[in-house]
Amino acid sequence: MYICLCLGVTSGAVQQAIQDGANSTKKVAAACGAGSVCGRCRHTVRVMLDAAAPESDKRPVERIRRRWRAF
Repeated sequence: MYICLCLGVTSGAVQQAIQDGANSTKKVAAACGAGSVCGRCRHTVRVMLDAAAPESDKRPVERIRRRWRAF
């Protein structure tokens, strides 16, 4: 599936960038280009990064999400 329509970056390419060590949207953009043009796909890239993060790293993200849902 295409994640970034601007550059034609697929979910496989984003996954590969994450597996190769990209742990932020900027690093994914540098590795494969997703999120480097218009930025619409950054949310999807962030979701993929969160899903790939170890359990110990997910807890703070969930706490932040719950905080924002209150608004």
